[in-house]
Amino acid sequence: MVKTRLPLSGLATCSTRRQWLTLGVSVAIGSCSRRLVAEDLNPAAPGTRGWNRAKSVVVIFANGGQSQLDMWDPKPLAPVEVRGEFSTIATRVPGMAFGEHLPRLAAIADRFTVLRSMSHEDLDHGSAAYLALTGFYHQRRSGNPSPSPNDLPTLGAVIRRVARRNDLVAEAVHLNSPALVPREPAPGQFSGILGPANEPLSFDDVRDDRDSVEQSAEPTAAGGLVTGLADREQLPKPRFGDRLSLKQDLDTLSPLGNDPRAAELRQRYLEAHDILVSTRAREAFQLSLEPRTLRDQYGLHRSGQALLLARRLVEAGLPFIQVFWNQSNRGQDHEPHRTDAYGWDTHNDIFDALRERLLPRFDQGLATFLLDLEQRGLLDQTLVICMGEFGRAPRVALERNFAGTSPGRKHWPNVYSILLAGAGVARGAVVGASDRLGGEPITQRYGPWDVSATILHALGIDPRTHYVDPLGRPLPVSQGLPIEAIYTG
Repeated sequence: MVKTRLPLSGLATCSTRRQWLTLGVSVAIGSCSRRLVAEDLNPAAPGTRGWNRAKSVVVIFANGGQSQLDMWDPKPLAPVEVRGEFSTIATRVPGMAFGEHLPRLAAIADRFTVLRSMSHEDLDHGSAAYLALTGFYHQRRSGNPSPSPNDLPTLGAVIRRVARRNDLVAEAVHLNSPALVPREPAPGQFSGILGPANEPLSFDDVRDDRDSVEQSAEPTAAGGLVTGLADREQLPKPRFGDRLSLKQDLDTLSPLGNDPRAAELRQRYLEAHDILVSTRAREAFQLSLEPRTLRDQYGLHRSGQALLLARRLVEAGLPFIQVFWNQSNRGQDHEPHRTDAYGWDTHNDIFDALRERLLPRFDQGLATFLLDLEQRGLLDQTLVICMGEFGRAPRVALERNFAGTSPGRKHWPNVYSILLAGAGVARGAVVGASDRLGGEPITQRYGPWDVSATILHALGIDPRTHYVDPLGRPLPVSQGLPIEAIYTG
């Protein structure tokens, strides 16, 4: 289990029942006490396509930056140093081709849209991840800054702040978190200036392929990705409630009194308690309730099982689920023999990494997820977005300053591709285009700010909503526009 340096919600790194309710005082002391006050929300947006179509949004973040040239936007007529080693395959949609190692997604390409003209100006992972996850450029562009309480909030924190409450406690959950670059948490995935009260619930206790069900009847203690949720006969709900009441009585004697940071910590305890005493909430996180055959179809590894858990949370009605497909952007430098460690930052050895490690799991897991949502009648009410922080360069070359012995591709924010599906998104469509070398858009450019606006718009949250900070300065929840071109009708 990876621990972050920053305070997350009280549920972020807890693996046992005791840990769920025993949170360090340092979390409260180190948290940001600054608060923002929401202005009156616009209750409706103009009658644009996609408005309020989604009950849930699932964002699958490919940490490190996927190669559009080897996946979503191949260039078979380009020189070999541009097109790379892979051939292309036809998809179910005439005229749409993918890289050869996405056969399952190619077979269901009539269920989603590929947007091929994403573009921005940030060149490095940390600040580009911040841009992707908040919709705003970091003040230190093209660098790897550490997360800060002064950061703008991740989109899940915005949604927690403005979305309707639900009976599963949180409006936003991060799975397989945090995103690391490559060993430290990237900025942009925390609540920042919105404070810990709006932190998405963040779960990182995801077992890897070494703990698969081939080796154990249950891959985790609770039969899923989140441990510490199983019933305990020795601690019935009344006794559990008595313990919480005792803690609340003791809190009244605390020297911290009404300190806002202490109040935020108390809120974390209440959220943990509400999950632990709710059968429906606990069951939503228990993958042991899923058939073994379905778990196999998703893939018995961290990424596949995180997608399956995301589907369970969609069924439970959570508005926003962020799945980090891989934690480290390039963990293969340190653990080259462990597939779960691999990230999409493939400066070198790109074709071996994609062919042998990354694409087989990705193709299987994402295709299964989309079909599973569709078969359960959930896809039409769920917006699914798969994206990274940028793409890869239209030139294959060996980089001497990175691990690996065969060529790869550099970072490339100039143009890249993302996948969108569900909630009114066109089926079997391509939006936007890149030039013949896959280096620049030749149609309208879209940025991460437009993706964030699209997510908010789909959930019925007007992207024009803004906050006012303690100094009276307006803070917009988005600076983009919903991408209407992805929708039908």
